[in-house]
Amino acid sequence: MKLGSWRIWRKSDGLGENLLGLFAQTGITADMRLLISFAALFLSVILLQLSSGGVGPLDVLSGLQLGFSRQEIGLLGSAHFFGFFIGCWWAPRLMGSVGHSRAFAAFTAAGAIGLMAHMMVVNPYAWAVMRVASGMCVAGCYTVIEAWLQAKVNNETRGRTMGVYRVVDMSGSLAAQMIIGVLGPASYVSYNLLAILCCAALLPLTLSTVKQPETPDSPRLRPRLAMERSPLAAAGVVVAAVSSASFRMVGPIYGQEVGLSAGQIAWFLSAFVLGGALAQYPVGWLADKYDRRWVLIWLSVAAIVSAGVTVAAAGMGTIGIMLAAGFFGLTTFPIYSVAAAHAHDFARDEERVELSAALMFYFAVGAIFAPYLASVLIENYGPAALFLMISVAHLVLVGFGLTRMRSRASPATRTPFVSSPRTSFIVGRLFGRLRNRDKDSEFD
Repeated sequence: MKLGSWRIWRKSDGLGENLLGLFAQTGITADMRLLISFAALFLSVILLQLSSGGVGPLDVLSGLQLGFSRQEIGLLGSAHFFGFFIGCWWAPRLMGSVGHSRAFAAFTAAGAIGLMAHMMVVNPYAWAVMRVASGMCVAGCYTVIEAWLQAKVNNETRGRTMGVYRVVDMSGSLAAQMIIGVLGPASYVSYNLLAILCCAALLPLTLSTVKQPETPDSPRLRPRLAMERSPLAAAGVVVAAVSSASFRMVGPIYGQEVGLSAGQIAWFLSAFVLGGALAQYPVGWLADKYDRRWVLIWLSVAAIVSAGVTVAAAGMGTIGIMLAAGFFGLTTFPIYSVAAAHAHDFARDEERVELSAALMFYFAVGAIFAPYLASVLIENYGPAALFLMISVAHLVLVGFGLTRMRSRASPATRTPFVSSPRTSFIVGRLFGRLRNRDKDSEFD
């Protein structure tokens, strides 16, 4: 290493900044240097996903082994999303009081405590309280990370940075589903490992000496705004929550009922996530080319078909079940993004942050109730009832979509399609400008 590079390394101020100084001497592009500066944030995202994404299916398998009822297991998934809602609302305010790093540390500590306490108090209702803490951890940590990213990107680098962020987030989510294949259910070691990963997410961000950005103003939570701009979009994100939350939180029950082992359930859940990831580009192309209401309607029709295929595949062997799960993810995962894009078609640029928060609110409401309802139906009517519930929700969305198409015309201009993550109420600050256009939407 040259002396000049060593001096830059010594005087730099953080993990990403160290690499920035070194690579500035070797011709690395400005875009690459920007992404390297976000290395600590992206590493925290991966570790957080491994921890929080693994606890849901692990709780299901552990609860089944410990004799919890299906309703009690569904309650755990609902409790997670209740905590998620609390974290989304509280995190911007906590950041304003104590700063980014301390807020991140507080939420991570809550998540780690919830994980480690599982095998100390083996009771489904105590576990539900612990899952509230885990949900708060996810929402709070993502809020801090996204606020940090928002403060560092500009209009020129936003698209590429958000693209990498989505890839990192999706990769972490995919890996999280796989981790339960190596974790023993109802084991202190398993929960302790997830707690270690949760604590490890603290290190990259809190040890960085990069100056913390200013705390952004928390968006006003106006659920009515989404209904005013697009009732169909509000209904769409609720149905997206019914599909996603019930499958990810209760899907392991279905997997066990149809004869899958723990390792196979990991692949079952991963196939769903992978199918959803693969759908983003082609569905985005369709949503930019055709009326988004028709795209939403046909996605719901395809979701009903995929739900039926998934039930039918139970007798077709492991490979058939996995392919059906991928098909189910392919048809249901993009619905949130299409619904959000449709809502933003009717919004002004200055409304995008609050509109994104309002859509997240409806998603959280649907995600709170869906796992518990799905578990009750499975308990009373068998595993196929999970997909019957999801099919009914999509059938209602199809009918509502056709009704809305008769109420008003498609907007004259549309915003670019954006693959929207469901992570925090302030995510609209990151992705909102990618939707901006020179002319306001025409309201009808």
